[in-house]
Order: sequence, then structure tokens, then C-alpha cells
Amino acid sequence: MRSRKHRLRRPKRREDGGNVKWLVTFADLITLILVFFVLLFSMSHINSSKFQKLVGSMDKTLASEKTKDVHSKESQGEVQSTMNSDELLAYIKGKLKKNNLDDKIAAKKDSRGVVLVLQEQILFPTGEASLVSESRPFLNKIGEIIKELPNVIRVEGHTDKRPIRNSYYPSNWELSTARASSVIQYLSETYNINSSRFVAIGYGDTKPLKISNQEEEMKKNRRVEIVISDLNN
Repeated sequence: MRSRKHRLRRPKRREDGGNVKWLVTFADLITLILVFFVLLFSMSHINSSKFQKLVGSMDKTLASEKTKDVHSKESQGEVQSTMNSDELLAYIKGKLKKNNLDDKIAAKKDSRGVVLVLQEQILFPTGEASLVSESRPFLNKIGEIIKELPNVIRVEGHTDKRPIRNSYYPSNWELSTARASSVIQYLSETYNINSSRFVAIGYGDTKPLKISNQEEEMKKNRRVEIVISDLNN
């Protein structure tokens, strides 16, 4: 009996809860993930720092360029605003001569200011107010000059004494005014010049340069005058 009880009381085999080696692998995985996120954070921080430095550098560069541009414009405006009529005339004549336009565009000075005279044949067909394509080189050079100036620009249209009557222009008054307006529209739109700087005037045949019945003389009366008004007037 004793031996049988002894066999019955034999302790059971102890259970250890299974193999725990997987915990080591799991811990390694967690560590690797943690390292990965630390690296990501570190890289993000570095890139952000570099980006901020780049932005700061660009801001300084842009600010410097803007300052230079403002100073340049102020300097340019100061020089131009201090030009008297004689200096402005010399400046414009130099520009025209440099571009071989002094034989096509006459420049002079009178009580109105500096006056640029363009004959009809380089701007319009006879009896019309639509600019011909050949007029662009002349108007472009004038546009480049006046866009830099603060002066009011008067554009005056003139005709000869021969009457005109058609469906578009009942008289020379309408034709001369339409021609002045065409020149203003081209200069304003092409060179982004504020239209409030312009004044369009049509004189018809009331202000001739030559009083004659000869065609060569009357041709000189068909013209457009671009007046750069004197700032002192």
C-alpha cells in the first residue's frame, strides 16, 4: 500500500509556459522600429533646418534685388525729372540718331515742350486712321523713350486743307482726332503706359506747316505731332 501511495503522490512534471524565445525577436523588432522613427525624425529636422536657411538666403537676395531696383528707378526718375526742355531735346535727338531715325522723326522744341513730328506716309494710308505695319519701328522707339518719362504726352493730329467726306470721317476734324487716338492706343497698349498720361487732339487743317496748293508742300501738313509737355508748364 505504501508503495502504491508513493506512486500516486509522485509530483507532476512542471510546465514552463512554453518557449519564450519569441520575446527576444519581438524586442529586437521594436528596437529597430524605434531606431527607424528616430532616423526619420532626425532627417526631417535636418531638412527643415536646411530649408529654413535656404528660405532665409532667398529672402535676403530678393530684398537686395528689390532695393537695387527701387534705387535704380528712383535714380532714373530723379535724373529724368530734373531734365529741362533743352536737355530732354538733346536726349531724344541722341536716341533717334543712334537708331537711324533722325531723318524720319523730326524733333524740335517750342512753347508746348519737346515735339516729335511724324509724317502721314510713315503712319497711315491716305484718308485713313488705321496704323500701317511700317509705323511700328518709329512708334516703338518713341514708346521706349516716353515710358521712362513722367511728362504728360499730347498727341495732335493734323491734315491738309483738302476736304474729306466718307462714312467714317465726315470731315478732317474727325480724321485728325482718330489718327491721334490710334497713336495713343498703340503706345498705351504696347508699352503699358497709363492712358491718363495722354491727351488726344485733332486740329484738322487749322495748323498747317506750309500754306501752298502744291502736293509736296501739302503733304508736310498731314502729320502727327507727339508733344512731351514741359513739366514746368
